[in-house]
Amino acid sequence: MAPQPTHSELIEEPLQHPRAFAPRTLVVTLLLSALGAFIGLHLITTLGISANTSVIGALIAMMLGRVGIWGLSSFRDTNRQNLAQTAISSATFGAANALLTPIAIGWAFGRSDLVWPLLFGAAAGLAVDSWVLYKTFGSRFLPASAAWPPGIAAAETIKAGDEGGHRAKVLIAGGVLGAVLAWLGLSASAAGAALIGNIVALFMFGVGLLINQYSPMIPGLEDVSLAGEYIPHGVMIGAGLVALIQAMRILFSRRGAKEQRVTPAESNPAEADASLVPSRSSEDLGKGLGFGFVLFILVGVALAAVSGITADLSVPALIGWVLFAAVAAFVHEIIVGLAAMHSGWFPAFAVTLIFLVIGLVIGLPEVPLVVLVGYCAATGPAFADLGYDFKAGWVLRRIHSGRPGYATYEMSGRKQQYYSAIIGFVVALVMVALLWRYYFEDGLIPPVATVFADTITSGLGNPDAVRNLIIWAIPGALIQALGGSSRQMGVMLATGLLIASPYACWLVFAALLVRVLVRRYKGTKAEEDLALVGAGLIAGDAIASLGKIVKT
Repeated sequence: MAPQPTHSELIEEPLQHPRAFAPRTLVVTLLLSALGAFIGLHLITTLGISANTSVIGALIAMMLGRVGIWGLSSFRDTNRQNLAQTAISSATFGAANALLTPIAIGWAFGRSDLVWPLLFGAAAGLAVDSWVLYKTFGSRFLPASAAWPPGIAAAETIKAGDEGGHRAKVLIAGGVLGAVLAWLGLSASAAGAALIGNIVALFMFGVGLLINQYSPMIPGLEDVSLAGEYIPHGVMIGAGLVALIQAMRILFSRRGAKEQRVTPAESNPAEADASLVPSRSSEDLGKGLGFGFVLFILVGVALAAVSGITADLSVPALIGWVLFAAVAAFVHEIIVGLAAMHSGWFPAFAVTLIFLVIGLVIGLPEVPLVVLVGYCAATGPAFADLGYDFKAGWVLRRIHSGRPGYATYEMSGRKQQYYSAIIGFVVALVMVALLWRYYFEDGLIPPVATVFADTITSGLGNPDAVRNLIIWAIPGALIQALGGSSRQMGVMLATGLLIASPYACWLVFAALLVRVLVRRYKGTKAEEDLALVGAGLIAGDAIASLGKIVKT
């Protein structure tokens, strides 16, 4: 008998990631994308919200993996399940937030002729938005190791379904608690994010939620509306501007480029973890953001031409509009992405409203403003959601970080996820193009689109709005600068101020307190179970909320 090879002689199989366009995978992702797009369209038109369907897609893929016919058992592969959840999630947010809502603004404004031009702009903006995230995810500015809480929830759901045992029990316990809180009308996602994300960032988020909920109870402020006075918007403007400056510092940091060339084994061989090496260099980040901004300008030019607003503006005004639209779309995606990265919440509606108000202040005509707001609203949601999906994939692939070829494997997997997201976006675009008229003619218009249209028609009702924006931008900028780019304190404070969620602040503070106590008395390893509980809370919240909505 031939001698058996020794352990050192064994050659590991090269790491290969499932392909998004493999026939069976493509069929499943197409069907899931159609389901996700329908869910998104239904929710955004009936309740004005959209749901994170990542966990739903992961669970469906898991069930398909238990089917022993038609080759569906291949979906036992966690990475193939990740492709499925990426597609359904992309289709949901793409259809509801990035496509239908922008075109509904034109309809609500009374200009149905703007729907098709707005759909062109929204689709192009969505394409650029997702491309920029793909090119910059994994950089020091948008690190894969950051929280991205819904992404962790999706990944841990997939891992628990694959491994079972203790992890599954902890996740299920968190899911049950999340479902109970959701049925009681409480945001379990807020608590789940606080168990996963940056403690300082989430504390500022909780402070914003606290102020938003209880400021009307403070004597003398009973009749003061934070949103009506544009106070949260001012804080976000100041914080957002500083966040962009912080991003620019990373882009032009020679130290960042040097760090990119140092492998973890070189820096500390005892603690080597290839997954923590930035997969995108500062140069990659600069190219991604820079070229993305150029693309936003080009789309703005094309949108101006197809929408007919060139007849309403002089040449200098048209140039100014194109530049303003590009800046609005670009800044919108960055702010929304940063908020989503740290908290799992993205204030897309509020940030779009900021640029709407700025457009009113500078005196843009109504129709060009409608087109600008629709274009701006299309960016951001897909940026954030795809970040969650990439995070989920990164967590699942990370188990191979010690094997040769991991870096190539990680980038290959991310590319396949990007392809799955494109499949979801294309399905969403087709469904919106076919169904928008049926929804709008039945009066099913996303409420936020009506708010935007009414705001454009009525103008600024508060004469002190501009002053408040400027005044409150100052503390927003200072807080953001104090926290630095890793904590995003100003952006997170503004996010909390812009979100109305009853008692969510107390759930955030309670979860943060638990984390601090566990870290102090049980050590940092015990936080792994807490993160798993947080993932369960988010997953349970998503499933219960969707179930309650369907029942309604």
